[in-house]
Amino acid sequence: MRLLKLCVALLALPFAQVSSVAQATAPRAGLINRAATAFSEKTGKLYLVDSEHDSVIALSPSGSSQTIKVGSRPVAVAINQNTGRVYAVNAGSRSVSVIDEASGSAIASVPTAARPYAIAVDPSANRVYVSNTFSNMLTVIDGETNHAENIPTGSADAILVDSDRHRVYLLGYESDMITELNPRTGATVKLPAGAMHLWGMARSGQTLYVSHVQEHTIGAIDLESHQVRTLPVGAMPCAFALDADTGDLYIANYADGTITFLQKAMATSTVKVSPWPQALALDSAGHRLYVASPQQGTVSVVDTQTRKVIRTFRDLDHPYAVAFSPVTHRAYAVNQGKIAFTPLK
Repeated sequence: MRLLKLCVALLALPFAQVSSVAQATAPRAGLINRAATAFSEKTGKLYLVDSEHDSVIALSPSGSSQTIKVGSRPVAVAINQNTGRVYAVNAGSRSVSVIDEASGSAIASVPTAARPYAIAVDPSANRVYVSNTFSNMLTVIDGETNHAENIPTGSADAILVDSDRHRVYLLGYESDMITELNPRTGATVKLPAGAMHLWGMARSGQTLYVSHVQEHTIGAIDLESHQVRTLPVGAMPCAFALDADTGDLYIANYADGTITFLQKAMATSTVKVSPWPQALALDSAGHRLYVASPQQGTVSVVDTQTRKVIRTFRDLDHPYAVAFSPVTHRAYAVNQGKIAFTPLK
């Protein structure tokens, strides 16, 4: 079953076991990671993963870039906004590189339990959580000392930190449950997610949304009562973008090439975009939604007010994420290829 999960995570053929339509381009082996980019509120810099060159790229508000060498095959990046520390997950070297924003260089390398994949930061507790592929161990890094400990929580393909409730949520593709971790006690609770095969995750208030990638639904879990509602969306929902101000949710539906608009937990409309969308980035102030389709080499731009595609960037190098700066309102395609990123002007 872990092999099935890896098939889901392949860049060019992420859902090959249930979809026969994704044959437009030759498959590229590489795990898609929802944490390919991070934005620094202190410096206004964007940090992008450059797995091809074992680096993290820092883009300044002026548009200049700096290449920061990290470990082998980085797949994810996260930032502690309070401390100015950036963390790069190095799948190839089984480590996490700690980058100091002030100096712009890696200052430490922290070993993980196995091949690391997903990452999330709790800025209030100064803790970093990293999952490990083919392992039930969660690596927890103390942001002050860079000391790591590994705790058995079960396999996880995505991590979400809820600093308000002091909880950490772990999603596993091969499960129909979400693991809720109390980081203070180490205790875990299993929450029903509404279906098997989970991929995307987002929180709005006391609701945790989870995508069911082999269904036409998402689950809405009440974090107080632990009750779950099943909400209809498009075919094979895989990625979320959440407007933190309004609570509106945008869902990328891989199999039918659409975006579902969800307002007040109700699907209100659907927009057709380039085939096989897999990643989203939201400019809430500018009313723009960026939709990456790596197999097509495109990023579609949707006006969230008119709910129409207003532009499509083409001939990109397998864009599997979009980095967006709320300071400059510039967007960049993050590519799974030799060209690490492409400005979307």
